Amino acid sequence: MRARVTVTLKSGILDPQGKAIEGALKSLGVSGVASVRQGKVFDIEIEAADRAGAEAVLKGAAEKLLANTVIENYRIELTR
Repeated sequence: MRARVTVTLKSGILDPQGKAIEGALKSLGVSGVASVRQGKVFDIEIEAADRAGAEAVLKGAAEKLLANTVIENYRIELTR
């Protein structure tokens, strides 16, 4: 089974890397950029008997290692 775990900063948390990207895009002449927030994406292949089991394992991985849940949110998407 394949999964994608997307980790993003919670709203209200300062994102200096996003601000730097926003400034770089504007200096490159990319117009219309109002705001940039950056994050992380993990593509994971997991062996599990069912979707519920896979989601439970991935939730544990996200909360223990992939995301700092104090300042970050995560979303799990099972793709097959």
